[in-house]
Amino acid sequence: MPEQLRTALTILRRKQVEARTGLSRSTIYERIARGEFPRPVKIGARAVGWTSESIDSFIAECIRRTGSPS
Repeated sequence: MPEQLRTALTILRRKQVEARTGLSRSTIYERIARGEFPRPVKIGARAVGWTSESIDSFIAECIRRTGSPS
């Protein structure tokens, strides 16, 4: 499987999303409710996760809005 496809198909759990974005659990769910954060995908009866691609896109958009880092 090509690396790009493998990355796109990676599911991140909430703790991983918190670590990658620097956002707390409550902030993530507040932003989901406002439509400002990617919605999770259901991966089990009581489990959700986010695709790595959706979180990478979210981070890239945050950087784009504030200006590229030096």
